Amino acid sequence: MDDEITAEELQSILENGNDVRLVDIRNPQAFEQGHIPGSDNIPFEELPQRVEELDGEDRIVTVCPLGKSSVQAARLIASYEGASDATVESLAGGLREWEYALSGSQTDEADAPF
Repeated sequence: MDDEITAEELQSILENGNDVRLVDIRNPQAFEQGHIPGSDNIPFEELPQRVEELDGEDRIVTVCPLGKSSVQAARLIASYEGASDATVESLAGGLREWEYALSGSQTDEADAPF
């Protein structure tokens, strides 16, 4: 894993059209309730069997609700030989921080769509 990326940095990357593979590691039901546009859903428990889907990517950002599990997912992806040349990062603060950055004000956990 290279590092964590802030919601603001990720937002800038996406707005500028830079190539990044977003990997949302939540379960499919949570993913369907809301996710960052363009994200792929690879649940954490499926990641070891599906990591080869990330072969050849240049930049990968893992996403989870709070930015804790995504650190572990990023480490797992970074250890995979097929992603050895990729920049692998975790979204710091997770979807909660993403929602905060987009809204400009803190949301209550009960109000957040994630």
